[in-house]
Amino acid sequence: MIKFGPSGNCESFYAAGYEHTEESAHFVREHGLDCFEYSFGRGVHMTEKKALSVCEAFRREDVEISVHAPYYVNFANSDDEMAAKSYGYILDSAKALALMGGKRVVFHPAAQGKDSRAIAVERTEDRLKRLRDFIYLNGLAEMMYCPETMGKIAQIGTVEEIVKFCEIDRIFTPCVDFGHVNAREQGSLKTARDYRDLLEFMLARLGYERMKHFHVHFSKIQYGAKGEIRHLTFADDVFGPEFDPLAEVLVDLKLEPYIVSESAGTQTEDAMAMKSAYEKISRARNG
Repeated sequence: MIKFGPSGNCESFYAAGYEHTEESAHFVREHGLDCFEYSFGRGVHMTEKKALSVCEAFRREDVEISVHAPYYVNFANSDDEMAAKSYGYILDSAKALALMGGKRVVFHPAAQGKDSRAIAVERTEDRLKRLRDFIYLNGLAEMMYCPETMGKIAQIGTVEEIVKFCEIDRIFTPCVDFGHVNAREQGSLKTARDYRDLLEFMLARLGYERMKHFHVHFSKIQYGAKGEIRHLTFADDVFGPEFDPLAEVLVDLKLEPYIVSESAGTQTEDAMAMKSAYEKISRARNG
């Protein structure tokens, strides 16, 4: 089943007097949502006791939890010692998530740095192969590892690059951040055809079974010449992308991803809006 939910806690979560991650599960469920993404962006610092407490809360509410690995991950780093830390960031995230009862680890692959694009992409691919080996050695291969499409030109993470990385092994599933794609490509996602072309390219390379439950980040994003500038809310009417054309294509292609709203402060409300739009389009398409 397709799932919708927020990335982290929205402003209204705190305004309602909530503060703990365990409470996020109930908050998400009472808003009719199905999933939640927890960020380890500044590092994996959760205790085992806390992780197990979070697990119990999310299981009780039947809300699926995913995590975002630390933002420091950079598999293209020219310094081998620094790059080696990225393996630990992913593995630590996966181990914590296992205790939390989830199975999806999202991560930013790399930054281009001073090297050529080709060298940075090749280095990233080689290190993701090594990461794969570490994942299997640590008994963590039943998790889904989701390299994310990135919004800035200087970051590694075009749609084509993410597909290439996911072809390494079945453990890698794409995280398509449509806001990032739109920002990087200067407003490329406008029509259902735009979304269909993107997804059909990925389906042709990775196959339906790999793509059926792929990971999605969605938000409107302000962009400039270098790509992403900042996340916005659905109230913005200047920058895209719009969700409805994507919903049409998801229904037509029978894809059921895990869709996470990354709006700035209204992520729960905008996740609800996406779920409502999807259900309306699904009913219209399928009767």
